[in-house]
Amino acid sequence: MKSSTAANRYAKALFGLAKDERRLADVREELDRFSDLLGGHEELQIALSQPLHPADERKAVVKALAGPASQSPLLVNFYSYLIDQRRFIDFEAIILEFERLADEDAGLTTAEIVSASPMDERRRDRLRRALSERTGSEVRLEVTVDPELIGGVVAKVGDLVFDGSLRTQLAQLRANLTKG
Repeated sequence: MKSSTAANRYAKALFGLAKDERRLADVREELDRFSDLLGGHEELQIALSQPLHPADERKAVVKALAGPASQSPLLVNFYSYLIDQRRFIDFEAIILEFERLADEDAGLTTAEIVSASPMDERRRDRLRRALSERTGSEVRLEVTVDPELIGGVVAKVGDLVFDGSLRTQLAQLRANLTKG
C-alpha cells in the first residue's frame, strides 16, 4: 500500500510524540495490537473510517476497544484525532510509515527480495549479511517468490537495486552477442 502525504505527516507526528516519551517500541506494539483487532472486523474498520456515524460515537467505540487492546492514552487520543480529522481511513498507511520511521531510527533497513525459488535460512542469512555490509545498516529481508526469474535473486534496498537474476543475465548476454 502506497502511503499518502497525509498518512506520512500523521505518522511523523506520532513518531515524534513516541520518541519524545521514549516509548517507540511500546507504541509500535500497541499499534500492532490495535491493527490486529481491527483486521478481524472489516465492518468495524469501515464504521470508524467513514463519517456515517457521528465522530463522538466513533471515538466512544475507539475508547471502548482501547481497554481490551491495552492502548495507552497517547494512542487513544491519536485515534480520536484521526477520527476528528477524517483520517482514520489512512490508519494502515500511518502504521506502515510509523514502522518505517522506527526502523530507520533503529538503523534497520528493509530489503525487498524477489527470488526464483524459496530460500533456506542459510541462504537468507548470507544475503542479509552481504546487504548489511553493502548498505552499512542492519537489513531485514522481505522475501517473495517469482518463478519467472528462472534463477537468482533481485534485491531492492531503498533506491538501490541489486539484480542477480538469471533472466537479467541472459538479457545482458543476448545484448552482448547481438552487438558483435
